[in-house]
Amino acid sequence: MEKEFIDELFFEFEEELEKAHSHQKNEYIVIRAGRANPHILDKILIDYYGTPTPIKQLANISVQEARILCISVWDVSQVKNISKAIASSDIGITPSDDGKIIRLVFTQLTEERRKEIVKQIKKNCRGYKSNNEFCSSRCDR
Repeated sequence: MEKEFIDELFFEFEEELEKAHSHQKNEYIVIRAGRANPHILDKILIDYYGTPTPIKQLANISVQEARILCISVWDVSQVKNISKAIASSDIGITPSDDGKIIRLVFTQLTEERRKEIVKQIKKNCRGYKSNNEFCSSRCDR
């Protein structure tokens, strides 16, 4: 009986740990750290004919150079909507478009920006630690 309880507890803990790890990994992917990363656009949704749609479903996103992200929109009529959504998001990059292609230029990291990134990561870690109260709450039974 006790072995079954321990096995069940271990299985539940393993599932929760995997979920927490996956969530934390996704949080770190979108941190803007000076290099062009297509995942930074994952959370931005565009109103595409009344439906919130991720940019990756409306365009081809590629890294043109180490610091330039290039977005080739399939429906050219949506270029302005995508530019507006990127500009109004919290990623801190101003898009430039030529009517067909949107370019995002990532600037060099300054000392101030590096400190902001460290603060953001520490904040994420604190959230990760507080969400991992699963073990202590489950072990009290």
